Amino acid sequence: MRVEPAVALVGHIVVPGDKSISHRAVLIGALGEGEVRVHGFGRAGDTQSTVDGVRALGVEVEDVADDELVVHGVGLRGLHAGSVDCGNSGTLMRLLAGAVAGQNGEFALTGDESLSARPMERIAAPLRQMGATVETTDGHAPLVIRGSGALRGVEFEPEAASAQVKSAILLAGLNAGGPTTVVERIPTRDHTELMLEAAGARIRRSTSSVTLEPAAALRLDAVVVPGDFSSAAPLLVAAALVPGSDLTFHDLGVNPRRTGLLAVLERMGARVSVFDRRRVGGEPVASVQVQPGELVATEIGAAEVPALVDELPLVALLASHARGETRVSGARELRVKETDRIEAVTDGLRPLGARIHSLDDGWTVTGVPARLRGGRIDARGDHRIAMLGAVAGLASREGVAIEGADTAAISFPGFYELLESVTRR
Repeated sequence: MRVEPAVALVGHIVVPGDKSISHRAVLIGALGEGEVRVHGFGRAGDTQSTVDGVRALGVEVEDVADDELVVHGVGLRGLHAGSVDCGNSGTLMRLLAGAVAGQNGEFALTGDESLSARPMERIAAPLRQMGATVETTDGHAPLVIRGSGALRGVEFEPEAASAQVKSAILLAGLNAGGPTTVVERIPTRDHTELMLEAAGARIRRSTSSVTLEPAAALRLDAVVVPGDFSSAAPLLVAAALVPGSDLTFHDLGVNPRRTGLLAVLERMGARVSVFDRRRVGGEPVASVQVQPGELVATEIGAAEVPALVDELPLVALLASHARGETRVSGARELRVKETDRIEAVTDGLRPLGARIHSLDDGWTVTGVPARLRGGRIDARGDHRIAMLGAVAGLASREGVAIEGADTAAISFPGFYELLESVTRR
């Protein structure tokens, strides 16, 4: 696929439902009592893996519409032993591992080649500490988990800031004897805590930890999923880069642990307005308007990374158009995503004309306040890199050809069609 330069991006849009919340609605709904109707479900390759995964373990899920489904919960210990193909979804594999750790029986979790290269000892270690038997394959998937009906609560501090690891421990803690505490030096996404609270779990939070008490039962009311901020991010950045743009996003999830990109856009010089703030099912939602401005360099360190880790490739693209040198550090986690995103971004943007150099944990980018010339980018099977290539093409002089463009459907089916609908050429 080739994405040609844009004159402007203009319009009002709604992006599909948040994938992180969609995953959790299905998983926590499956562990609950009764049925849960999920409105605004973010249907994509990864979230479909979660639907298929709980079905494989004995949970009935009705597809009402593309963005609506009903999960019939089987209770905290009602999952049937079996095998689940997690596809490309690290969220599913890690959260489901926690959910089945307190079940009876043996569970096998597999994934595609990309997922099988991602580190899984980070969840296996705490689950073993809680009393489950967890076998990895040289620290990776496939995983074999022999659940225990007698898990014990623990206090655990993950080595790396990770909402997936935190969530796996908390989901296991639902069936543990005694409280389970996760210590966080840097706060991560709190979608799991918010939804567990909504389902009746007892949770205590401080600035540096989350503690969950074992639950007798969960009951989740209907879930309304807001727009996915990570799906909006490529369009937010495109609007900030292309002169004359004016994009407004409605019903967008603006959980502060997800929206670090907005702060970065503002301090780099883009014009950002957030209005019509409200809460839907405990999650903050708003409308967001973005217009371009004269971009300047910035610095991003480890403390900011969890709130914009998925958006850091887009920050590197912003930085290539900004005046001065931008430095991103503390983001070594990018090396163990669907691909090594640090090298994928460096190798992808440099041939387009960006002056970017990779670090062990990020990049330095010397910006030029002008359009990149364009060229070709290899998505390397990573949906974030495919969407990065599309935004680079819109903001370039000559356009960008994307090899593996279809991988965007893993997280955002319809991405290119939505992008085209607001693009003026």
